[in-house]
Amino acid sequence: MYDKTKYIYVGLDLHKEQHTAVIMDCFNEKLGEITFENKPSEFTKLITKCKKHCTDSKGIVFALENSYGYGRGLAAWLIERDYIVKDVNPALSYAYRKSVPQYKKNDSYDAQCVARVAINELNKLPDAMSEDMYWTLSQLVNRRANLKTHHIRLKNQLHEQVCVAYPSYKQFFQDIGRPTALYFWEHYPSPRLLRGKTVEELAEELIPVSHNQFSTRKCQIILDAVKADGDTTRDYQPERDEITRGLVKDVRHYVEQLEAVDKSIADFLPRFECPLNTIPGVSDTTVAKLLSEIGDIRRFPNADKVANFAGIAPVNFSSAGKGDDKHSKQGNRRLQGTIYFLAIQMIQLSSKGLPRNPAFYAYYQRQLARGKTKPQALILISRRLISIIYGMLKNKTEYVMPKVQDNLC
Repeated sequence: MYDKTKYIYVGLDLHKEQHTAVIMDCFNEKLGEITFENKPSEFTKLITKCKKHCTDSKGIVFALENSYGYGRGLAAWLIERDYIVKDVNPALSYAYRKSVPQYKKNDSYDAQCVARVAINELNKLPDAMSEDMYWTLSQLVNRRANLKTHHIRLKNQLHEQVCVAYPSYKQFFQDIGRPTALYFWEHYPSPRLLRGKTVEELAEELIPVSHNQFSTRKCQIILDAVKADGDTTRDYQPERDEITRGLVKDVRHYVEQLEAVDKSIADFLPRFECPLNTIPGVSDTTVAKLLSEIGDIRRFPNADKVANFAGIAPVNFSSAGKGDDKHSKQGNRRLQGTIYFLAIQMIQLSSKGLPRNPAFYAYYQRQLARGKTKPQALILISRRLISIIYGMLKNKTEYVMPKVQDNLC
């Protein structure tokens, strides 16, 4: 626990090219302000300014609203010099800005609101992370997410072109972006290029591309479907064919980029000595997402803090003695979404009707029997997953599948 009277507080409003800092004491009195460039050679100006208002008996608490974006360089610089650096949730500083009768928005006032959050919530704010290992992993995860978004967008554009030329293409290619499908769209972007093609000729071409997964029967289905669709050729068809070929090249490019990033993530994860991939259904990608959002588990004293950070812990909404605990819509949305998706995986059934995780599936069924809705039951599973993940990361222990009869009530 910190003694608030023994520190001065520096709130920072961070930007790409420059930062604004407001210095305050524990009584919310403004002591000073400084604007400096966002580069290490200028950071010493901030320390010099702060020390003018700081005695030997007092320390300095720096509060950053974006310590993993534009403020990461400053956060790392301060932590390396053993200063206290707190990460402020933007929702908290926004609430302080909105708490006054007349709303204001400028760099100085924004920094002042961040400092006020640090003063009033000092013992609750998490420490900012500066570890390059976690930051690098978060960059890889973000890179993968961006690539995936572009990949899906391109596949949708390819679908728009293909469904006009081949209205029944779903009969022979369920996934428009598979290697065999991409080869087909590249060489036959419209049915006019298939004219005169026999089943044997098409099979001879596609079977090697599909690594013998395609068959002559499947090629016959293609030609039959094309014939049943009728003539789909329109004016300026060659120009549209070039659009399809270009989209195929773009999709392939993003597939290659995704594979490269996935390999980088898989090669990078062993540095963390993380046992989370021992949980059934947890891939390297999911582990990377969890670690990049949670960071160093040592900054959380218990699992409840992680649950609050993720926005999974229930929040009480009541008045005059009436109310109920409800699911929070705040917290780290990316971590919340990853945990919730993992909860869904835990109760999935295989094609044979067997649950992936019998213990969680039994717990899920018990909650439904008690009158919980499916989303409520999944939130409860998410909360238990938080406790399991926290314990595994804290103690470096592997996951052990519990027996159903010994599972949590």
